[in-house]
Amino acid sequence: MLAQSRNLVFVGMPGSGKSTVGVLIAKRLGLGFLDTDLLIQQETGRTLQHIVDQDGYVALRETEEKVLLNVNVQQHVISTGGSAVYSDAAMRHLKTGGTVVFLDISLDTVCARIGDYSLRGISKRPDQSLLELYEERSALYSCYADLTVQGDGLSQEQVCDALVDGLHRIGYE
Repeated sequence: MLAQSRNLVFVGMPGSGKSTVGVLIAKRLGLGFLDTDLLIQQETGRTLQHIVDQDGYVALRETEEKVLLNVNVQQHVISTGGSAVYSDAAMRHLKTGGTVVFLDISLDTVCARIGDYSLRGISKRPDQSLLELYEERSALYSCYADLTVQGDGLSQEQVCDALVDGLHRIGYE
């Protein structure tokens, strides 16, 4: 079982399984589940894509930072938005009470899983390619991660198994 009050904080690209695997691992470990993309939508009354379309990617990142800094839960799996790692303050806040898990998938897997990324509310510069975004974010995910779980070619249950194994390796029982 995880340390009494620690959260698991999932980071990774869209399509990496942060929400789907997050729910499964929360059930398996008896933890709550929180999806910060849904918190952003609830707070703003708009979809992520609407925020990006109307106000730009910077506005989405600013709103995301504000929401993340207000997350104050224990014993939860927290699924963050793919751009959470752009806020050092938010990531430091989440790390104080949690273990950051990078759900790592290849760019090919990202493309296969999300299809038309222009409909996903992805926070990227207008001139930035998906490859450039992937490379930029992968470095940030790795920087903040306490544990990295490779998800390519694995089912959701296999990712959960790999995650539990990884938690044991880094000292969780």
